[in-house]
Amino acid sequence: MPAACDSLVEDIEDIVSAQDPKPHDQQFAKRSIVPHVRKRKKHQQDEGTDDVQADSVIPGAQKIWVKTWGCSHNSSDGEYMAGQLAVYGYKITDNSSDADLWLLNSCTVKNPAEDHFRNTIKKAQEQNKKVVVAGCVPQAQPRMDYIKGLSIIGVQQIDRVVEVVEETIKGHSVRLLGQKKDKGKRLGGARLDLPKIRKNPLIEIISVNTGCLNACTYCKTKHARGELASYSVAELVDRAIQSFQEGVCEIWLTSEDTGAYGRDIGTDLPTLLWKLVEVIPEGAMLRLGMTNPPYILEHLKEMAKILHHPRVYSFLHVPVQTGSDSVLMDMKREYCIADFKLVVDFLKKQVPGITIATDIICGFPGETEADFQETLKLIQEYKFPSLFINQFYPRPGTPAAKMEQVPAQVKKQRTRTLSQLFQSYTPYDHKIGEKQHVLITEESFDGQYYVAHNKFYEQVLVPKQPELLGKMIEVDIYEAGKHFMKGKPAQNGKIYTPSIVKPLLRGAVSGVMEEFKTINENAHYRWSSEKSVSASLLPWNLKCPRVKIVSLSLAVLAVIMAVTIAIFR
Repeated sequence: MPAACDSLVEDIEDIVSAQDPKPHDQQFAKRSIVPHVRKRKKHQQDEGTDDVQADSVIPGAQKIWVKTWGCSHNSSDGEYMAGQLAVYGYKITDNSSDADLWLLNSCTVKNPAEDHFRNTIKKAQEQNKKVVVAGCVPQAQPRMDYIKGLSIIGVQQIDRVVEVVEETIKGHSVRLLGQKKDKGKRLGGARLDLPKIRKNPLIEIISVNTGCLNACTYCKTKHARGELASYSVAELVDRAIQSFQEGVCEIWLTSEDTGAYGRDIGTDLPTLLWKLVEVIPEGAMLRLGMTNPPYILEHLKEMAKILHHPRVYSFLHVPVQTGSDSVLMDMKREYCIADFKLVVDFLKKQVPGITIATDIICGFPGETEADFQETLKLIQEYKFPSLFINQFYPRPGTPAAKMEQVPAQVKKQRTRTLSQLFQSYTPYDHKIGEKQHVLITEESFDGQYYVAHNKFYEQVLVPKQPELLGKMIEVDIYEAGKHFMKGKPAQNGKIYTPSIVKPLLRGAVSGVMEEFKTINENAHYRWSSEKSVSASLLPWNLKCPRVKIVSLSLAVLAVIMAVTIAIFR
């Protein structure tokens, strides 16, 4: 493991630049976009050849490999970055060896994810690939030794990915770590209407807010995502409508804590959800993201009504982390086991069949054998069908890293014991013979089935019939496993087609503004560095419609001039 950086960032606000542009600020002149721009060391050229100037490299002609680790929020950020790069002309490739630049979008929740991220950087450097790093790792600790000299895109700066990639291609090192603010108030992040390449064209991931209100002693994500900052209800509803207009049939709401949504802007989660269900087409579904117990407690009755809605999955992810009140106190989780049980018991009573997913951390500092037995007792009592078991890893800069640690062997043994308990029960056996309505959204990992989910977001494998993808159908359940059921289409069952239009093709860019799409489709050319249109002039970086018209007119003029020169040269 590398040594910790010399100066850990204890508060994300410490690295906010006072000069960070407000949302939608446009930049006509190509100004310096970083405090320090450093030229990378030039490789020695073969004898008899001229040195190639870095700035003579033509941006927009390269292949980019985008790799994302972590949560659905991070996945959405990766999709947005890929979309913007594709619109600008870069080719997004699934082949890392074929790519000119690797865009690595990291996760800081656990050590293994960061280890994989660090190893991938090393691999890229061994292959002489240009590298841009993004996500929570560099945002939380930008001075880590293994990312020194690399370009960084902060978690709230993903709308400027084209600028960073462009400068990196030219040989510069660029770091954008500032916050989005409007009149001094922190915003949820980049605009939601940015171009995007969905990993699955049928599923839209919408981040409702960034950051959280907690201060959990083990959490490194807070260092990166900061305090709670929510998008407005109107922005989120508009994004949902746009997604359905592009053929999406399932929406995931995500954030570091969905339940805390709106507390910073005078609204709340139920208010948002009631507005969203108004625009969901028949047969399409909405899935809620993770919510911590303290915030869902305030809205239990209203949430039960929403989870009953036919177009909302009766599913909720409520992480408990441990069955011990003593450990919860050391974690600073701001609730007790009785609170968690109240949430689960109320929802199971009011929403029959609801799926409650939860998380457990094994071996948190100070966890005794008696504490662990309380955790086993809780899992045995509720037999959660979806349980995320995590061995504790101390994250640098967190209070828990400074606490007295549980021996590694003890942590491993407790993780194994809990895993054995989880594997000892089968939650779906009683459902064999049922008829269920399921929404089919993707292909299984082995390629043998399509994956669907029923009203309770339980996984159902169905025959791989292409005409069923993206449809809601009725199935007969004939088999059950630990994590899935298998169903076959019911005879004379009704088929719903939730998409109001044909879904985008895999790899297609969503949310492309029509004026820029026209330019991009009609202009098959590349600009030299002297004639290039700056990435800061992309439509989503402009401030107002009038400025957009002027800049786009200039872009069209540049196209005409380039084509004319090419013809008469």
